[in-house]
Amino acid sequence: MADRNPQTEALLERSHRLGADPRNTNYAGGNTSAKGTATDPVTGSDIELMWVKGSGGDLGTLTAGGLAALRLDRLRALPGVYPGVEREDEMVAAFDFCLHGRGGAAPSIDTAMHGLVDAAHVDHLHPDSGIALACAADGEKLTAECFGDTVVWVPWRRPGFQLGLDIAAVKEANPLAVGCVLGGHGITAWGDTSEECERNSLHIIRTAEAFLAERGRPEPFGPVREEWKPLPEAVRRERAAALAPVVRGLASTDRAQVGHFTDSDTVLDFLSRREHPRLAALGTSCPDHFLRTKVRPLVLDLAADAPLEEAVARLRELHEEYRAEYRAYYERHADEDSPAMRGADPAIVLVPGVGMFSFGKEKQTARVAGEFYVNAINVMRGAEAVSSYAPIEESEKFRIEYWELEEAKLRRMPAPRPLATRVALVTGAASGIGRAIAERLVAEGACVAVADRDASNAERVAGELGGADKAVAVAVDVTSEEQIAAAFREAVLAFGGVDLLVNNAGISLSRPLLETTAEDWDRQHGIMARGSFLASREAARVMTAQGMGGDIVYIASKNGVFAGPDNIAYGATKADQAHQVRLLAAELGGHGIRVNGVNPDGVVRGSGIFAGGWGAQRAAVYGVPEEKLGEFYAQRTLLKREVLPEHVANAVYVLTGGDLSHTTGLHIPVDAGVAAAFLR
Repeated sequence: MADRNPQTEALLERSHRLGADPRNTNYAGGNTSAKGTATDPVTGSDIELMWVKGSGGDLGTLTAGGLAALRLDRLRALPGVYPGVEREDEMVAAFDFCLHGRGGAAPSIDTAMHGLVDAAHVDHLHPDSGIALACAADGEKLTAECFGDTVVWVPWRRPGFQLGLDIAAVKEANPLAVGCVLGGHGITAWGDTSEECERNSLHIIRTAEAFLAERGRPEPFGPVREEWKPLPEAVRRERAAALAPVVRGLASTDRAQVGHFTDSDTVLDFLSRREHPRLAALGTSCPDHFLRTKVRPLVLDLAADAPLEEAVARLRELHEEYRAEYRAYYERHADEDSPAMRGADPAIVLVPGVGMFSFGKEKQTARVAGEFYVNAINVMRGAEAVSSYAPIEESEKFRIEYWELEEAKLRRMPAPRPLATRVALVTGAASGIGRAIAERLVAEGACVAVADRDASNAERVAGELGGADKAVAVAVDVTSEEQIAAAFREAVLAFGGVDLLVNNAGISLSRPLLETTAEDWDRQHGIMARGSFLASREAARVMTAQGMGGDIVYIASKNGVFAGPDNIAYGATKADQAHQVRLLAAELGGHGIRVNGVNPDGVVRGSGIFAGGWGAQRAAVYGVPEEKLGEFYAQRTLLKREVLPEHVANAVYVLTGGDLSHTTGLHIPVDAGVAAAFLR
C-alpha cells in the first residue's frame, strides 16, 4: 500500500475533487499521478517515485491502497527495452519490476502515460466535453480553434506504452501546452504542482464546454418526431415495468444479468429526436464507454405507444438480429489468438418514449453502463453540435473489447457469489425472519426488494443492506392486489425483474375456537393465505415473461402440519400456504419455476410475530414466562436447540442457492426436531 505522505495526500484530495463531478470523468474512469521523493528503506537515501491510480477503482473514492508506487528511474529506463508498438502489451509486465515496496494497486495500462510525461503531476480524464471534441469528424481543427497552442491534438491510439511515448513527445515539442486531447478517447493535462495540474484539467474541460455551447448549433439531434415523444410519466413507468422482464430475459440469453432503468430527460430527449437511430448505430467511442455499453445498443424501432404485444414481438426480432450482427462483428475481426466471444446480448436497450434499460453482472455494473451511455449521448450531442460524430473504427473497438490484457483482467476477477445476478422480493422483510432472509440473500450476492407494510423500517433495512445497488424498500400491504402489483413494478424497475419471491409476511393471534372471531380468521388468512397467493401470482407473471425460471419460497410453519391448542386461524392458514406450495410446484414447473416451503417453529428471538403479542399468548397457553418461551420451545425438540431467524434464512438459501436445482414441492422443517410435525 502506498505510504500516506503530503504528496499522496494531495494526490488523493485532487482525485476526489475531480472524481466527484461527473462533468470531469465517468465512474472508475481516468487516472491521476504525482511524482516526488521518498526515503528508500534499504539505503536510507532519497528515491524518486511516482504514485498513480492503479487498475480499477474510482477517482471519487480513491484511497491510498488504490495507488501504485513505482520507481521513476526504472520507469524512465523502459523506453530502452521497448520492443515496438506491435509488442507493446509486453510492457505491462515490465511495470511490475518498477514497483516500490509491497501492496498497493496493480499498475494500469495508463501507467506509461504518467511515468514518461515530463511533469510532476498528470491527470488523464474522460469528460464529455473533451470526448466530444475527440470524437468530432474534424476534432484536430476544432481543438486548435478552441485552445490555440495550449492544448495539442494526439491522434487516436489504443491505450498503452506507445500512447505514453506519443504524449511525452507532444509535451516536449509544445512547451506552451498544458495538456492534450486524445482522439476518440479523452484528455490529459499536466502541471508542476498538484494545484496547477488540477487547474489545467478543469481549464480544458470548462473551455471545451463553453466552446460547444457557444459554437454549437441548436437541436444537434434533429427535430422531435411525434411518434417518439415521451409518454406521460405514469404511462411510461407502467410500460417500462411491463417491458423490463422481457428485455432482461433477452439480455440474459448467454448469461444472467441484473438490470437498471432510467427515463432521464437526457435519454428521453435523445430518443425523441430524428437522428437517434443513426447515431446509436455508430456506437460509443471512449474505451471506458464501449467496454461497458458494448459496441452499440439495441434500439426499438416502433412508436412509443405501439401496442405492448407488438413491442414485445419486435424486441424479440431485434434481439435475434442483434445477436447475429454481434457474431458477425466478432468473426470479422477475430483471429486465432483472440479470446472466445463473451456473449452476443446487448448491454443497452433503448425504447423511444419510455427510456433506457442497461444490464450488467451486478446492479452497480448495470447502473454504471447506463450512466456511460448517458455520457455517450452527451458526447454525441457535443460532436454533432459543432461537427459530426465520428467514433473510432469498429476494428479498433474490437481490438480493445477483445484485448488480451482486458481478458486477463476479467480472469483475475473473483468468482461470483452463488446468488449473483438474482433478484429477490421478500415480504415482511423489515424485521425478524424476513430481515434475516434479506440479509442472507444480499450476503450471497442477490439484489433484494425489502417489501413491508412498515415503509420507514423497510427503508432503514434497505439502507443497512447496502443501499440502492443492493436493496430497495417497497411499501406494501400484501392483502391488496393493487399494492402487490405496484411492489413488483418497483422491483423490476429497480433491478430489471424478479427471480426469487419469499412469502414471509405474517401475523398470528392465539385464541381458542370459541374466542376466535371471523375478523381474526379473515385477517390471518388475508395476510398469509391471500397475500401469498397474490404475491406468487404476480411473481409468476414476471418470471414467465423473463423466461429465466425462478424460485418461490413460502415461510409456512410447523403449525401447518401439527395440530396444537388455541390455534385454529393461524394453523389453518399455514396449512393453506403449505398446499399452495404443492399446487404451484405442479403448475409452474414447466416454466422452470421451483416452489418450496420452510416450516419453522419456535422462532422467538428477533421475531416480529412473537414481539407483537403472539409470544405472550403462547407463553400463557404453555404456562411459562414469556422471556423463557424460546428455551421452552427448545426443550421440547429432539435437538434441544433454540431456532433463530438466521436458521430460517439458511434454509431459504439452501433452497435457492443452486445445489437443490432439481427440487420442487419440498417443505424443509426448521424446528430443531418436532416429531409430531414430521412430514408424512
